[in-house]
Amino acid sequence: MTRPVRVSSRPRVDRPPPAHAALGVGAILYGPRGLLLGRHRRGTWELPGGTVEPGESLRETAVRELREETGLAARPEDVRLLGTLLDDADGVVRVTVAARVTVWRGEPADQPEESVGRWRWFGLDRLPEQLFVCSAQALTAWRPDLPIEHAPAHYTPYATGTDGS
Repeated sequence: MTRPVRVSSRPRVDRPPPAHAALGVGAILYGPRGLLLGRHRRGTWELPGGTVEPGESLRETAVRELREETGLAARPEDVRLLGTLLDDADGVVRVTVAARVTVWRGEPADQPEESVGRWRWFGLDRLPEQLFVCSAQALTAWRPDLPIEHAPAHYTPYATGTDGS
């Protein structure tokens, strides 16, 4: 049997494409004490999470953002990717990957220089008002039964919860 000939690829142009999307991860931590949310300095309650950095996997983003924002430690293998949410933020396609962190270590604490703090555990029947829209979308992707109002998003669940590593 002959081997297939290996082919190459190349970009269409020598410059990067114009930016038209933002990619982030929202980390859902839920345990006996409840759901972890922090207060953004602009007043919304949010999941730990943030923007994917170049060269980083989605799981690595969840772990890094969790450490940077809360001081909690987790491992990429303890992050289950649930699916992708797409919406529009003033003409920019916003892509949020909902991720469930199943194991973590430590106690959440405010971190210097971070815009989200005041970390608290909430019962699912006592979620605060003013959830950040991306966090609200991620939470209803995880638990569609949660009574949370938010802007619509196109949700594509991952078949196994492990895509995107």
